[in-house]
Amino acid sequence: MVLQGSEATAGAGTLALVRQQVEYLRRLYARATDLLGTGKAEAIAEGTKIYHEIFTPDADLRTSGGTAKPFQATGPDAWADVVVDALEEYGATQHLIGTQLVHIDQLTELDGTVTAGHATMSSYLQAWHSTDAGKLWLFIGTYEDEVQFVPGKGWQICSMNLIQISGENRQLADD
Repeated sequence: MVLQGSEATAGAGTLALVRQQVEYLRRLYARATDLLGTGKAEAIAEGTKIYHEIFTPDADLRTSGGTAKPFQATGPDAWADVVVDALEEYGATQHLIGTQLVHIDQLTELDGTVTAGHATMSSYLQAWHSTDAGKLWLFIGTYEDEVQFVPGKGWQICSMNLIQISGENRQLADD
C-alpha cells in the first residue's frame, strides 16, 4: 500500500504506530541533549549515540528566531558538538517536550510493514538551564522537523529547525 498526501486511506493502527514512532524521536532528543549538557564524557558518548539513532547522517540541523545566537550543523556528530558547546555554561538542563503534531506525507507498506515514508512534525519545547550563579534561563520554542523512514534504521529526523519563540532569565530562590 502506498499513501501520499492523505492519511484517510491508511489503517488507523498503522497511522497511530507511525505517529508514535515519529514523536518518540523528539523525546529521545530531549534526553540526549540533557546528557550532552552534563559535560561528562560518559554522558556525552551516550547522548551522541542517541543522536546517531534519531538523525540521518546528513541531517540539516539549525536554530532560528528570538535573540539567541543561531546555530547550524550537518549530521549527528556536528550537532552534538554544537550542543555541548552551547550548554557548557549551565550546571543542569531539562528539555521538556509538549504538544506534538505529526503529518504523514508519504507512507509505503508491504505486508503490513513500513518500507518507506516521509512526515513532518512540530513539537513545542520548554527548556530549563540553570547556572552555578543561581540563575535560570527558560527557553521556549518549537521544533519543526522533516522525518523519513530509513530501511534498517526506522524513522529518523533529516531536517530540524529549532525556532525560539521566547526566553527569560530568572533568579533562582535561595535555600
